[in-house]
Amino acid sequence: MKQLFFDKIAYDRQVCDFCGTCVGVCPQDAIELTEADFTITERCTLCKNCVRVCPLRALEFIDER
Repeated sequence: MKQLFFDKIAYDRQVCDFCGTCVGVCPQDAIELTEADFTITERCTLCKNCVRVCPLRALEFIDER
């Protein structure tokens, strides 16, 4: 089941291996990652860097036009 952040970024915990690649590219330091948990904080500006670099595609940007 995917978790939604800000109704725009979907996160699939079953796919994520907690590698931390997304954390390293976030210019706002908005991603908090532990060995068992993933959170995108209110500092997120929806730049989509995390979505672009996720090697497992555990993050997805939901574009509702």
